[in-house]
Amino acid sequence: MIDDPREAARALAAEVFPTAHWVVLGGSVLTNARTAGSDLDVVVLLPDGSDGVPRRESRRFAGWAVELFVHDAASLDHYLGKDLPGRRPALHRMVGLGESVAGDATAYQARCREVLAAGPDPLTTDELDTLRYGLTDLLDDLDHAPDDERSVIGALLWLRVAEATLLIRRHWVGSGKWLLRELDDCDPAFAKDWLGRQGDMTAVAELARRVLASTGGPLFAGYQLAGERPDT
Repeated sequence: MIDDPREAARALAAEVFPTAHWVVLGGSVLTNARTAGSDLDVVVLLPDGSDGVPRRESRRFAGWAVELFVHDAASLDHYLGKDLPGRRPALHRMVGLGESVAGDATAYQARCREVLAAGPDPLTTDELDTLRYGLTDLLDDLDHAPDDERSVIGALLWLRVAEATLLIRRHWVGSGKWLLRELDDCDPAFAKDWLGRQGDMTAVAELARRVLASTGGPLFAGYQLAGERPDT
């Protein structure tokens, strides 16, 4: 067992990835949010043409659970690009906010930090309409659902309210624990209010209506979403 996460990641890099251009350790394990269950999130940049690239791999090393994200330059650029349309910059966070434990990742880290600092692109008109329609639809379902379905719809609406708030305010979105972290970073008071409404269907619905009112109100009649024609 290697108690220090940085030392464990350095040992992993030396043993498993001796040819890597660089290895970066990221994630909660480097922050005050670290818990006894925190794992090592490790991004690896290998030379072009390396076998098994790209891949995500889970393993145990020196007493740690490890999540590996293994790339060459082309695949890393590709997956960094995939972060942006969904406005969920998980890979940018790992690289940009992590610590290099082997090699020199300075250029990539600077690039990722710049993207994180700039924030996501604003919602397009179509994206905003889809967001409004989705909240409107969930509110309607909640208003008319039988008791045994209300808790499920309410829980989903509660999550969608947080995501919508971040998107409307042009802030990055996260999944799981990162949803709360991003919301707290965006507006601590709103995050506290949002948390306090969990499980209270009436309070969740009221907050959803407030969020909708801030961006044009409910949307149903007139909403359209163009489909895709299959290639022929």
